[in-house]
Amino acid sequence: MAALLALAVAGCESVQTTQSGAIGINRTQRMSSLVSEAQLNQQAAQLYQQTLTGARSKGQLNTNASQLSRVRAISQRLIAQVGAFRPDAANWKWEVNVIDSKEVNAWCMPGGKIAVYTGLLDTIKPTDDELAAVLGHEIAHALREHARERASEQMATNVGLSVLAAITGSQATSDLGGALANVMFALPNSRLHETEADRMGVELAARAGYDPRAAVTLWTKMGQVGGSAPPEILSTHPSAESRIADLKQASEKVLPLYQQARAKR
Repeated sequence: MAALLALAVAGCESVQTTQSGAIGINRTQRMSSLVSEAQLNQQAAQLYQQTLTGARSKGQLNTNASQLSRVRAISQRLIAQVGAFRPDAANWKWEVNVIDSKEVNAWCMPGGKIAVYTGLLDTIKPTDDELAAVLGHEIAHALREHARERASEQMATNVGLSVLAAITGSQATSDLGGALANVMFALPNSRLHETEADRMGVELAARAGYDPRAAVTLWTKMGQVGGSAPPEILSTHPSAESRIADLKQASEKVLPLYQQARAKR
């Protein structure tokens, strides 16, 4: 049991996955050596291909050429700016696809595997600036390696729960501990991740020549979808009021980057 505890503690190291950018993301992250970036990216690539294969078999992959072209064009402009946060990401094997689904959602897996659901495009009807806010947000999650950070937390939690269960001899304790860990660690950290992605996303959009202030209108629209049941993309984020206030501050901070990018176009 002592060895397990030592593994849980010693297996994590402090890292800074990204540069701070103009927006100033400086939080030090804790990553487990049991969850390497390469391994996670490999798993993400496999899962992504499985997702595409499933969508293709159902006739749901890239069915609208106009939508696909638009999403890919905006994505490529954003991807061209990832060096502001981490230069190595420019060499990731980025992929961008559109999947037919009524779900109002989009995501970017580790290593740059992006999917946008038609429910987002058809329901929200985002402008190009607003779509850039969504895509920038999702790309930021991948740049910041939030998935790896959460996996690292889960690895440490699982080791600790194994020790607790061994001491008490009770599986129920382990289950309760899992619920407690979710409340104490998973949800708060997820909200922190969402805020970081919001801020980095508006900077990516601004650098790509998209109005960062569109993030405010975009997430306002998002909050109006679904009534009491918000879209999945909003499920772990702070309240709409705090989010909008933070986005207003962040977008104003990076507005000069947008103006510079527009002047060059």
